[in-house]
Amino acid sequence: MPQGDKRRYTEKQKRQAEHIEAGYEERGVPEDEAERRAWATVNKVHHGGEKPGGGGYGKPEDHEPMRKGGRKGGKR
Repeated sequence: MPQGDKRRYTEKQKRQAEHIEAGYEERGVPEDEAERRAWATVNKVHHGGEKPGGGGYGKPEDHEPMRKGGRKGGKR
């Protein structure tokens, strides 16, 4: 599968990436950078595409990257 190919992503993952991208654009991030960050977040959560043949197939999701700002500050 060529780099940048989105065939192994589910419709849910594509919707999530669009929503994340829109949020970055609202904060003034350039369009291409917003798209890059959005897919990076989706990949971090789902470990890649979730259809058979994708890197995240059969792996549990990690919702930590979706937390607002990641983990800020130190542990208490």
